[in-house]
Amino acid sequence: MALRIGLTGGIGSGKSMVSRIFELMGVPVYDADDAAKRLMNRDEELKKAIKENFGEEIYKEGRLDRKLLASIVFNDPRKLELLNSLVHPATIRDAESWVEKQSAPYIIKEAAIMFESGVNKMMDYVVGVSAPEELRIERVMKRDGVSRKEVLRRMQRQMDEDKKMNLCDFFLVNDEKQLLIPQVLELHQKLLKLSAFSET
Repeated sequence: MALRIGLTGGIGSGKSMVSRIFELMGVPVYDADDAAKRLMNRDEELKKAIKENFGEEIYKEGRLDRKLLASIVFNDPRKLELLNSLVHPATIRDAESWVEKQSAPYIIKEAAIMFESGVNKMMDYVVGVSAPEELRIERVMKRDGVSRKEVLRRMQRQMDEDKKMNLCDFFLVNDEKQLLIPQVLELHQKLLKLSAFSET
């Protein structure tokens, strides 16, 4: 049974970049955010629940209107909570069936809201990716073409970065000063040892 490693970090921390490095080393990575996007368009049960709670017009020609949904949930914390409560069970089911098909010493599940959703309880270890707040703001503004105010609003909806890192078993610093790849390689070796230890 593969060791389950959670990978998390605040918006703009660069966890997707870390995931890609692990993937290049042959480690299977499950991206919960990508899976959620896919499932909201393909999982009929989930689509039905979203329509019931957010209206039929949330789907146009069978495809989720992501902009419309974002405009609803990002202005109402209760609606965001409701959406998460619908999407998380579907994502967890999907992740479980994915894990069963993997044969690597360890697998990684990448999720922005690892602790908030309780997914950390299903992991053997959690790795956090951290970066200074200013750098994270710059990255998201550049990546998404949004204002500083919008990035700060998104950040406020996530768990405090320091609190999140304190809950992690390992963490990587992605501050563009310390080299990231050597940190990932070192962690990879540690995780291989832990996975070998868990099999004995």
